[in-house]
Amino acid sequence: MHMARDASRICTIMVFAIAASACATHTPTAAFPHPAPFPNPGLPASIKPADVPSGPAVAAPTALIQTALSLEGVPYQWGGDQPSTGFDCSGFVQYVLGQHNITAPRTAAEQFLIGKQVELDQIRAGDLVFFSTVAPGASHVGLAVSSEEFIHAPASSGVVRVESVRGSYWLSRYVGARRIF
Repeated sequence: MHMARDASRICTIMVFAIAASACATHTPTAAFPHPAPFPNPGLPASIKPADVPSGPAVAAPTALIQTALSLEGVPYQWGGDQPSTGFDCSGFVQYVLGQHNITAPRTAAEQFLIGKQVELDQIRAGDLVFFSTVAPGASHVGLAVSSEEFIHAPASSGVVRVESVRGSYWLSRYVGARRIF
């Protein structure tokens, strides 16, 4: 009887460990933490340069952020990419971009390869912001809603929410930003 209870506890601990891994679904290729600026080594084979928008797009970031903010409170779900079932960080970003006909890869590490590098003091609404949370390199991603805040799907809180990019937790884990507009 005690063995069954111990096995149940071990399974519960394993489920929490997997959930805590959030967006760390890649094999890191850079030293921890990856310093910005980060050169773009190219797009993954699944992403074509035509899939990544270029040129000025003033209205697009506003619409993108409105879509993202409309999803505040959606539950966190490891591997999730739909509002009906929940989101993980990269699934959230991929979903929001997809609502605006922008194709994006699925993982935070792959999303770190699209667009153009942006310095921390140049972040603006619509930029993708990346952090090293559970693995070296870009293992967490969100969307900047302003130069100071971003919206993301963090595992710790359980819901999509807005936070400060420059808060001590996030700033100490910041690895870079990418502009796709």
